Amino acid sequence: MSELRFVHAGFGAEAVEYQRAWDMQREVHAARFADEVPDTCLLLEHPPVYTAGRRTEDSERPLDGTPVIDVDRGGKITWHGPGQLVGYPIMKLPRPVDVVAHVRRLEEALIRTAADFGLETSRVEGRSGVWVLGDPVERRPSLGGLSLDFDPRLHDDEFDPRLNGPEYAPSNAGQRREDRKLAAIGIRVAKGVTMHGFALNVNPDNTWFDRIVPCGIRDAGVASLSEELGREVTIAEVLPVVERHLRDVLENAELRPRGTGRDAESVATV
Repeated sequence: MSELRFVHAGFGAEAVEYQRAWDMQREVHAARFADEVPDTCLLLEHPPVYTAGRRTEDSERPLDGTPVIDVDRGGKITWHGPGQLVGYPIMKLPRPVDVVAHVRRLEEALIRTAADFGLETSRVEGRSGVWVLGDPVERRPSLGGLSLDFDPRLHDDEFDPRLNGPEYAPSNAGQRREDRKLAAIGIRVAKGVTMHGFALNVNPDNTWFDRIVPCGIRDAGVASLSEELGREVTIAEVLPVVERHLRDVLENAELRPRGTGRDAESVATV
């Protein structure tokens, strides 16, 4: 693969509005398809914003009418905002494209990043992204005095965690010792070139996730490097580490086209 170029689009007071970043992605995507630029990764922060992938259901959106931007990536609804490092790798892949392999490479770079800060993370089968694994169910504290065998999030189709306070809030998954997502991934591949990417929670206010059902997952929550490590971690600390691992994983990948299927356009889930 060609050398990966990094572009720092804006952090902190210069955080990039989501729509502007989306326009930037389209511009770089067109240039990459035309071979006018090398593979490029935009790195940035967003002001607070909810974005919904193609599979998002109405029951997963904010109850209070907070605006949501519907986007063309795969997956469901998530939040972006201060304290979260967002990366949009825009890369040309061989055809037919292997979307899953690209997602796995992004996961690997972020797993290595977390390890460098002393946090062990993992993948969860059937759920993309990077996860801090919780305790076995039998060792977790009970919810509302009930056995977790009767967790209403799993057994009551009408149960809505958004209406049931901090006890079921995604931001409190660490206190409940549940699986919690440190980094979300949602991509699109069009004309053999990737768009969208990852969001790594460094030191955000994770209560923003409590207004939605993050990634459509009701029985897990969200994490951040700062919360898990018990100390303040900054975007500035994480940025060079993420770049190093993205460069190592993506530049050294042996890209191989998948064997079958259409290649015109593909999406991967959050």
